Amino acid sequence: MNQITTKGTVFTGGGIGSLYIKIPWVQKQIRAKLGFSPYFGTLNIRLQDQQEKQLEDLRKRFKGIEISPAPSFFPARCFTASIMNTVKGAVIIPEKPNYPSDVLEIIAPDHLREKLRLKDGDEVEITVFLKVEH
Repeated sequence: MNQITTKGTVFTGGGIGSLYIKIPWVQKQIRAKLGFSPYFGTLNIRLQDQQEKQLEDLRKRFKGIEISPAPSFFPARCFTASIMNTVKGAVIIPEKPNYPSDVLEIIAPDHLREKLRLKDGDEVEITVFLKVEH
């Protein structure tokens, strides 16, 4: 298995993801490790009940690409992804205690809501490309 395809619903988050993405050391690591400059925001996806297990598997079984934190920040892991089989980007998973188990945050070089004409409540399909942990 080298990829997981999952679906979820677009929702408006609290803006924390965009604050994180704007931090210079985060931008630098995303450019270096993922090969693109991220749009200053994340697309928030709430997974359907049956899809949560896939995210839990992703968190437990696969290493991903680490975003190493500055002091007082939590690390994050990224997995390259395709959004709606159209846009290349990445899923970013904060390794923060009590982070919601049903939420995926997507980053890309483009403003995904605009590029894909998405609004809250729209269903989105994401293909996540896995890096097996050794």
